[in-house]
Amino acid sequence: MSEATGIALITGGSSGIGAAFARKLAAAGYDLVLTARRADRLAALADELTRAHRVRVEPLPADLTVEADVARVAGRTAGLPALELLINNAGFGAEGRFALADLDPQLAMIRLHVLASVHLTRAALPGMIARGRGGIINVASLAGFMALPGAATYCATKGYLITFSRALQGELRGTGVRVQALCPGFTRTEFHGRQASAAASRVPGFMWMSAEAVVEASLRDLARGRPICIPGWGNRLLKLLGASPLAGRIAMRLT
Repeated sequence: MSEATGIALITGGSSGIGAAFARKLAAAGYDLVLTARRADRLAALADELTRAHRVRVEPLPADLTVEADVARVAGRTAGLPALELLINNAGFGAEGRFALADLDPQLAMIRLHVLASVHLTRAALPGMIARGRGGIINVASLAGFMALPGAATYCATKGYLITFSRALQGELRGTGVRVQALCPGFTRTEFHGRQASAAASRVPGFMWMSAEAVVEASLRDLARGRPICIPGWGNRLLKLLGASPLAGRIAMRLT
């Protein structure tokens, strides 16, 4: 790996979009720090990428809904001497009318999507600014542009990441550091397999994207300095025209 390529830290790096980022960046020569809850999956992916691309991959098991784990990962983030990319990808969705839903998953989404992302971003920025280069990708969702009954907390946390990223990009203009909110729509991942539904089966095939295509779009737009990335023309059309409640609900469950 060339020294200029640097290091990427990816949360939620053991599967889905996070693993797609890891494979793409390892192939490009990045060393990686991967964090997720499943230590076995992290270790297997680290071994795969090390053997395939001869990069250094550090598995860092952590549950970012837990304050102590966030602090530990933030400390590692701040201590990386050549951190080029921070990808705040870890996330999950919990459905249900807010007044009736179990509060614990709602609070866990806020801790994971918002508090952990803010904490890690703050840990990464001083070093990036000092080096005059770097990028932060906050994985939001098309649902972050919506206000869906039954998904109030999910939409709000993803909407926070969109606004946070746009504002930070403005603050960091001229520093060499770029920030992006990645807002995927219908993405084929393991999460989709766990959340399959009759409603999802009615989404036209052209609306679906692979995790690899989402990652390609994200990195391309980051290089161009675009603070918002909505991968795929179908998703951009939904954003422009406004999504139906059915489409919005599926987006919340599958991204």
